[in-house]
Amino acid sequence: MIPNISIDFASLNFGTLVPMIVAIVGALVILCIDLANKKLDKSLYVILTVLFLIVDLGTLYGFSGDMRGMFDLMLVDGISILAQGIIIVASILFIMLSFSKQRFHEYRYPEYYALYLFMIAGFQFMVSSDSLILIFVGLETSSMALYTMIAMHNRANAIEAAIKYFTMGALAAAFFAFGSLIFYAITGTVELGKISEVMAASDFDNYPFILLGVVFILSAIGFKLSLVPFHVWVADVYEGSTAALAGFMSIVPKMAGFVVALRFFEIFVSSGNLFVEAILFGIVVLTMTIPNIIALWQRDINRMLAYSSISNAGFAMAAILIGTTQATTAMFLYWILFLVTNLGGFAMLWLNRNKDYHTFSSDHALEKYAGLIKISPMTAVIMGLFLLSLAGVPPFALFWGKMYLLGAAVNAGYIILALIMALNSAIAAYYYLRPIVYMFLKEPEIEGVKFMVNATTTTKVIVGACALFTIVSLFFIQGLLETISYYIQISGY
Repeated sequence: MIPNISIDFASLNFGTLVPMIVAIVGALVILCIDLANKKLDKSLYVILTVLFLIVDLGTLYGFSGDMRGMFDLMLVDGISILAQGIIIVASILFIMLSFSKQRFHEYRYPEYYALYLFMIAGFQFMVSSDSLILIFVGLETSSMALYTMIAMHNRANAIEAAIKYFTMGALAAAFFAFGSLIFYAITGTVELGKISEVMAASDFDNYPFILLGVVFILSAIGFKLSLVPFHVWVADVYEGSTAALAGFMSIVPKMAGFVVALRFFEIFVSSGNLFVEAILFGIVVLTMTIPNIIALWQRDINRMLAYSSISNAGFAMAAILIGTTQATTAMFLYWILFLVTNLGGFAMLWLNRNKDYHTFSSDHALEKYAGLIKISPMTAVIMGLFLLSLAGVPPFALFWGKMYLLGAAVNAGYIILALIMALNSAIAAYYYLRPIVYMFLKEPEIEGVKFMVNATTTTKVIVGACALFTIVSLFFIQGLLETISYYIQISGY
């Protein structure tokens, strides 16, 4: 006899799925258009991608229903809305960099833009659930798309980069699955909220399997966030990708990873679990420090920014360790300001890419930019501006993020952590200033090098907007803090 099962479709709250569905439908539409007509200009697919992402953003902020949906798998709270907004806006800006003068291999394929939208949908699922199963599905959806996008780049080391990323990603997926299995075995649930309740009602403080589960989940999240010692893939993958895609990877996947880490480690930070706090403290300090030291020896600006992004992830991760409302607010503020600055920095590398790579040891060797102030003064000034912001020099954008994050650490009593953060900022200033020395104080080493050869009006507008915001960011800090605080209060963090 078949049981009579009734489902209240209103309680499923399909509205929680609409933003992701928009991105997925957009990807399918692009694939169908390509099947119908393969002779269309590829700029159409860029425009369609941007339009679907704008609709995605509109449905996100138009959502007004209950935050729970789809059998309690979806959790569209304030943190989710804020993170999705950052992910979508960043994705729009980065995909518009494909309106470059030189059309590279991967941009000829509509599948690239379909994969891009599938990837964004995966990130949105990651930040819109506290179910370890759905987070895992979102993680794998986004990762598989990103592996393929890297491999589509027509360069000798692109396949190598994709294989390295895939290998590390497969290992991280296994770690995440095994960690989830451990928590399910102990608590009987895979929902982080219920895991927290079960653990609060039981004496699991010294339970070794809890620590083992934390280590496995941290390893998986550490790969996505490129935390030390899970960062070894970053420099090679960034170098094998276009500068535009490398900049994207330094921002968007990490935003999704931070939200997952925030939801997961809040269970342990709020309960004062000393084991987990000690592990987090060590990871944060190592992630801020080791990449900074490695970056000191880099002679390629792209690789230098890759290690810089690892160190900055350590700064943002420190907010999760601190665990206060101010720290959570600081994390989002820091990452928004880092988004603008890093977008500008990687965009400048992208626009200065040309075919004369045989002249230099690498695509963006320091020697290539020697004497840039004499060859292209505006290019030198804008690149210098973004580097100064990354160095935390006032009054540029990232300085305010670092100051607010340091304030959160001091107010929470993490004085030693604040000192380590300040020391690492000083170390980072050295390697950020080195390209500036080459651009402004050295003579050109090779004649005839052309700059901004890849620039179009669209890309120049994006870079100009980032530069302007970097300069006048002080006037937006208060508004950003109020907006972030509003969404965090909705979530109860």
